Amino acid sequence: MSQSDKRENPAPHTQAAEASRRREPKALRREQLINATIDSLAKRGYAATTLADVADGAGLSRGIVNFHFTSKDNLLSETIRHLQDEYTANWMAMVSKAKSDTASQLLALVTADLDRKICTHRKLAAWFALITEAKSRPNYQKLAWERDDKYRTTLTTICRRAKQEAGYLYDSQSTGDAIYAMQEGLWLRMMLFGKDYKRETALKVVLDTLCTIFPRHFADDGTPLIVHAEDE
Repeated sequence: MSQSDKRENPAPHTQAAEASRRREPKALRREQLINATIDSLAKRGYAATTLADVADGAGLSRGIVNFHFTSKDNLLSETIRHLQDEYTANWMAMVSKAKSDTASQLLALVTADLDRKICTHRKLAAWFALITEAKSRPNYQKLAWERDDKYRTTLTTICRRAKQEAGYLYDSQSTGDAIYAMQEGLWLRMMLFGKDYKRETALKVVLDTLCTIFPRHFADDGTPLIVHAEDE
């Protein structure tokens, strides 16, 4: 076969791979593009990320990116929504699997932020890159606030329940806000310092904080304790 014939007739395995990729479900391609967006945001930041970078990272054509998302803003909005949905589904699953007592529910909720499915340098870097743009982009702010509101409402509710059980003197809303701020600070530290700030160190900070704020609900080592009615 001549060289020209080879160019005109691609190898069968190449044709098969291209045909297979064309048949990939729409949802799979969108997921590939969103994951490539997360990679680019973590590597390049918000301003330097382009649709071309995303297409190259996903191994897809630039036309495919435009077909699915039409613009960079739409793509990044969908990336925020993807991260938000993943985050919410993860903490809700961890809380649902935990024991029903207040301390176990609180521990599951707060430590979900450090779960390895969510708390990776790549995802943290992408999240902060997007959130820094929220002030000037109302749609980003709305998406981020929806994620925050559901989590913070749940956190405040559990703090209120702990207060009722043990007679703590704190304000439930302020205490929930303080715990939430601590978690964001730990995420920022892990993102900035990478391997120099280990997950185990962040977890110890969380457990020490819970033991300090809720001394009747947690043992010194962070083990959840049940506050019975007769203890009130």
